[in-house]
Amino acid sequence: MQHSKLIAHYRDVHLQTDLPFCRELGSSFLLQKTIKNTSLKLLDAFVDSVFEFVEQPLLPSQSNFAPVDELKRAVIVTAIEGQIPHSFSEGVYIRNGILGCCVIAGPNPLFGGLKSTNSMFGRSSNIWVEGEGMVHVLYFDKASDGGWTILYNNRHVETETFKLENERNKPCFLPAIEGDSAAVLSAFFFNQLRFGKVNKYLSNTSVFEHAGRFFSAAENHIPQEIDIFTLETLGNWDVNGSWNRPFTSHAKRAPDSGELVIMGVDATKPFMELGVVSADGKRLVHKVDLKLNRCTLSHDIGVTQRYNVILDFPLTIDIHRLIKGGPLIQYNKEDYSRIGIMPRYGDANSIKWFEVEPSCTFHVFNCFEHGDEIVVWGCKALDSVIPGPEMGLNKFEWFSRRFRPKQSSLSGEANSNSNSNGNEEGLLFSRCHEWRLNMHTGEVKERYLSGTRFSMDFPIINPDYTGLKNKIGYTQVLDSEASSISGMAKYGGLAKLYFEEPHNKSTLIDDQVDEVLRVEYHKFEKNTFCTGAAFVPKVDSLEEDDGWLITFVHNEDTNVSQAYIVDSRNFSGEAVAKITLPCRVPYGFHGVFMPVQLPNLTS
Repeated sequence: MQHSKLIAHYRDVHLQTDLPFCRELGSSFLLQKTIKNTSLKLLDAFVDSVFEFVEQPLLPSQSNFAPVDELKRAVIVTAIEGQIPHSFSEGVYIRNGILGCCVIAGPNPLFGGLKSTNSMFGRSSNIWVEGEGMVHVLYFDKASDGGWTILYNNRHVETETFKLENERNKPCFLPAIEGDSAAVLSAFFFNQLRFGKVNKYLSNTSVFEHAGRFFSAAENHIPQEIDIFTLETLGNWDVNGSWNRPFTSHAKRAPDSGELVIMGVDATKPFMELGVVSADGKRLVHKVDLKLNRCTLSHDIGVTQRYNVILDFPLTIDIHRLIKGGPLIQYNKEDYSRIGIMPRYGDANSIKWFEVEPSCTFHVFNCFEHGDEIVVWGCKALDSVIPGPEMGLNKFEWFSRRFRPKQSSLSGEANSNSNSNGNEEGLLFSRCHEWRLNMHTGEVKERYLSGTRFSMDFPIINPDYTGLKNKIGYTQVLDSEASSISGMAKYGGLAKLYFEEPHNKSTLIDDQVDEVLRVEYHKFEKNTFCTGAAFVPKVDSLEEDDGWLITFVHNEDTNVSQAYIVDSRNFSGEAVAKITLPCRVPYGFHGVFMPVQLPNLTS
């Protein structure tokens, strides 16, 4: 670009006097460009000849994890069982997520699915959370007479790397997360040399809104701004050039101020930085290196009225470990776990660290201040679902054992297994957990709040209570049997947790003896599973749980995808509405509902 500007300058200003120089400069630039293009073509030819892309096939029980084609244009949905409630909010339900509509996002890889590569350097693979992001959206538009128009759309999040591969119409980026050490390092090298990036920008995990703008996010890059109505990707959001590193999938809006608290991790120092974005989204008002001594793959962050809550658990990214022949990403249960409490505009020296029991926690329900204590509620497991087994191990068997119901570890069947397998059963069983951190004494109190009847994750609350004391939370409920059979997480229901109500001991049954809280369950039909559940507050509601949960579901027997709307006040009852979608919606990650006034999307 600089060469082009210089040539234009000489052409316009010194055309007569400096014509020979202009010609010489232009010839030099063209020569450099030709050499560069030739070098890239030779490099591409070398990579194509040395690296063989291989499909990572799905089992029949994993069929709804497969990608789908994009629509790009909204389609009116007419097949609705039940009724959309009159006081339901106009807006968007989205997975990844979006304002005023419901959107869900998840990995939807190009060219048929995730790939591995074989080469002289060994084998490298994508892990199961990789793949291009695709947002799936339901628009809820209410007419003046109370009637509803509902539209569905989906579209890839078109990052820079998505466009690059799409233009070439073939896989280009070598998998650079999992595999033989030499293969992963060579993937880093060739990706950087060819594209200036060590890996693809996924943008496949969540969607959030700030200051009236909408963004798709994942941990390996900064967010992508999205037009919530056309689903067009508008480009990187770097907070006006002040944020130049990866970005958490779960940025949190601070109570009262409306500022957005963000965090980003990187494989090289500084390993974790925290930022505070102004309420109008125009300025980064605070940025600080937390001076961690390891790269913690932290997926979530918490806020209270005065503090930021930082999770430093032993799931780490370590390039030095990779160079020595180990995995790039690894969960080490023998390493330390801690939670940091930091004043909103503090620095590394102001963080008060609390050592907690080793575990893996990806998702936080909520955090709030209670006297001298900071209370943190999250979903805790004893192992990490990311990245999965080390290279050479059977992925299906590894996930299958860890997804088995936790109570099976006490059964005769589990005890008959070999020692090498028995102690791995149920390690991915996730339970609601409470940490109470005393800022005055430094004392830590922690306990499980849910029992071993159901594994729970993807926590949800009424977003108006983020950072404040809440009474209600929701989760997706893992179907441990179906997940174990398929070797992939499948969520067969929803749960509603009453944080201030203990379990009624008189109604306990065999496998509920360790439940602490009152919990209600909404179970789906057999072989029907959900993703992207989100809370929708009732219009003008004053009660925390006065609203609905909305979620995408898929029936694997009929191969039909729907969206269910479940009344929070009648949680165990039938869904009040089941919206049949015009195409299959694969399982994905996080969803959100955003109230917004809709334009005419059918024109």
